[in-house]
Amino acid sequence: MNKLLKNSWALFLGMGFIMMAYGFQSSLLGVRAVQEEFSLTATGFMMSGYFVGYFIGAATIPNIISRVGHIRVFAAFASLASLVILVHSIIINPFVWFLLRFLTGVSMVCIYTVAESWLNDRSNNKNRGSVLSLYMVILYGSIGVGMFLLNFSSPQNFQPFILVSVITSLALIPILLTKKKPPTFKKIKAMSLKDLYEVSPFGIISSFFYGTIQSAVFTLLAVYATSMNFTIFEISLVTFLLAISGAIAQFPIGKISDVYDRRKVIVCSTFGAAIFSILAILVSKQMYLPGDLATSKTWFYVFFVLFSFCSLPMFSLILAHTNDYISKDKFVSAGAGLQFTFGLGAMSGPFLCSIFMDIVGANGFFIFLFFFHGIIGIFGIYRMRVRQTVDNPDSQFVAMPQTITPAGIELNPITEPIEEKLTEKEKN
Repeated sequence: MNKLLKNSWALFLGMGFIMMAYGFQSSLLGVRAVQEEFSLTATGFMMSGYFVGYFIGAATIPNIISRVGHIRVFAAFASLASLVILVHSIIINPFVWFLLRFLTGVSMVCIYTVAESWLNDRSNNKNRGSVLSLYMVILYGSIGVGMFLLNFSSPQNFQPFILVSVITSLALIPILLTKKKPPTFKKIKAMSLKDLYEVSPFGIISSFFYGTIQSAVFTLLAVYATSMNFTIFEISLVTFLLAISGAIAQFPIGKISDVYDRRKVIVCSTFGAAIFSILAILVSKQMYLPGDLATSKTWFYVFFVLFSFCSLPMFSLILAHTNDYISKDKFVSAGAGLQFTFGLGAMSGPFLCSIFMDIVGANGFFIFLFFFHGIIGIFGIYRMRVRQTVDNPDSQFVAMPQTITPAGIELNPITEPIEEKLTEKEKN
């Protein structure tokens, strides 16, 4: 581990700054959109721009990296992300913000691809599991810290936007000054959607709907909290709880899925998330009753943490379930295919959720989550009736962030061994 930190500290530090800025930015834009009286539909449309950019960038960025190189591409798109957030504070318009969010999505998928291919190149078959775990901790931990920066200044001021830009720019310094050579980029081809569906219908369908859920959760949670008259500190707290509780939940739920039928664990998790969504609605209606009739927001936090605990590990569960039905040499390509499907669903999530909120009010946010988690659970029950569970000793749960790229999926220690690079001394 010490050697790993020595070789990759610059990348980990840079990604920490990037994710801190990303966590801050997501909450900041949501709160500012409400304060600027954007309609809920316009806000959802604006927020969905990020995932449109992410999806398109995922298909085009590998070609750019192959031609230009990792460091130049990272520097260019991190600079673009730093610039784009400043424009948000100058032009206050949902359509312009959609375009800016699109550029942010392209920039972020580029940054993820560069970082994860770099980590992949620095890893070997003995330590890549540790690399992935450390990467997860840095991603979720930095996002959580970034959420609390919302208390830095009022979202209606320009200072928070400058701070996001400064933090993003700081990420460039350790990476551009590193003496380590950039990795040789390797493109990874995803399985076709047809082949992936034949392998695991439940895997591809649940991945699509889960992308819809997660994009809405991470972009509209701050919008929901602002609409419910949470204070700035309370908004930062609830967004922090989302990131941290979801990260912690990966490991106990993952262990359970390695012991019991993985589909049952997915179904129980998704129905658990649906139930806690309804409970969050019930307690939210009690928070603003007069006098002693009002309930404490603590119950809302409890139910939301439990929702996050059930919901956030699901991408890793879905990936592990899909791997149950394929050979080890296809794990990476199947993961890339699932990420593609996840991205398709993610593009529509914020916009669809905003429509729910526009129709029934702020709690349409949790009704949306209940509805789509319910769909995953019902389809899972159906698939358990028409297909028997298989035992694949090569497949096991490995915690992964939803943003993982195909290059990052190779860090999964249960995939095919990484080809070791011999030094000149070893070759002789």
